[in-house]
Amino acid sequence: MASAEAIASAQEIASALKIARPKALATLIRLLGGLDPAEDALQEALARALEVWPQRGLPDNPSAWLIQTGRNKAIDQIRRRSLESAYCRAERQLASGGPPDLDLSADALRLHLRDDLLRLVFTCCHPSLSEDLQIALTLKTIAGLSVEEIARAFLLQPRAMEQRLVRAKRRLAEERVPYEVPDARALPGRLGTVLSVVYLIFNEGYKAHRAPELVRRDLCLEALRLARLLKRLYGGEPEVGGLLALILLQHSRRDARLDGAGDIVALDEQDRGLWDRQMIVEGQALVEQALRRKQPGPYQIQAAIAALHAGPETAAATDWAQIAELYGILERYQGGPVVRLNRAVAIAKAGDLAVGLAMLDDLSGQPEMQRYHHFHAARAALLAEAGDAPAALERYEAALGLAANPAEQAYLRRRIGALRKI
Repeated sequence: MASAEAIASAQEIASALKIARPKALATLIRLLGGLDPAEDALQEALARALEVWPQRGLPDNPSAWLIQTGRNKAIDQIRRRSLESAYCRAERQLASGGPPDLDLSADALRLHLRDDLLRLVFTCCHPSLSEDLQIALTLKTIAGLSVEEIARAFLLQPRAMEQRLVRAKRRLAEERVPYEVPDARALPGRLGTVLSVVYLIFNEGYKAHRAPELVRRDLCLEALRLARLLKRLYGGEPEVGGLLALILLQHSRRDARLDGAGDIVALDEQDRGLWDRQMIVEGQALVEQALRRKQPGPYQIQAAIAALHAGPETAAATDWAQIAELYGILERYQGGPVVRLNRAVAIAKAGDLAVGLAMLDDLSGQPEMQRYHHFHAARAALLAEAGDAPAALERYEAALGLAANPAEQAYLRRRIGALRKI
């Protein structure tokens, strides 16, 4: 029974497991040869961790502990069943490798696990699956998102998404999709989706939908590591450099996005002295390097926008006109209401508030925007700037009703409170 004397608290254990889970799963998939047996083994290991860690404390390397425990559980299960020759062969293969080396240096182990994660991303992004299933399967496996969270992102019922994920895993198993990073010949069929899912992993970490905290740094760092690995593997692809630059430039603001109380600080109110200048310089250099290839793409354009936000010493010096122009270019590559929403805000910030509001009015008839709390919040901010406090309050209330993250809900309540005092 857990007690005040327990060596590791429930919060410490939950945090360690959240970070360790995707790395352990990726390595178990390689060791056990499939997603289903790896997930079963990991569940056994997680259950064992919840029994052991509260009394013995956290292991030095939680991921390695889960790998060893899950692998041993899988071997035990194979031995107990002994029903098919395939199981016997798997047992001999696993046994011959010996237990994971827990004495590896921290750097070597981190590199080993990152490589396994990258292999898993490429496996999930196999072209035999539709792109939405590739993305959904990767988000569940790597980011650890629940079926409900993924279903909401795709505007589906959870049961329907669960069925799709089951079919996707079955297809990968039936087609014996290799757990590997593809060679150059297979790259075009997968790289675009791989870039998408790495950025979606970062986005979930950058602004978690339902986690108690706004920022999940474990996911942000995992996405950054994967992007760096992709850059080393495929450095000649401009969009790979664009993705890494975009993640660096956005993550550079991590320490300024929340105040001491954990409340959200808007971009134009952030202390820019807290921004990571080393990341900004690296990101800006990558943007310039990618754009010199004259093969523009959506990640390079978004990185160029992020660079314009990161460059000025003050928010007032931001070149909103150029940002609006870049969003217009981005629409040619990645059209959609969210890009148009951002362009409308940039146009308003550049000085044409009426045009920005008119663009948002045009978007209001789209159902996906009515379900998107950032749309209502952006509209509220522009309405407040235009002096229409009642309409702004109405939009902020709509945004509050849709926001799921507690930090975002608190931010919206503060905006509502400030307007009501006017």
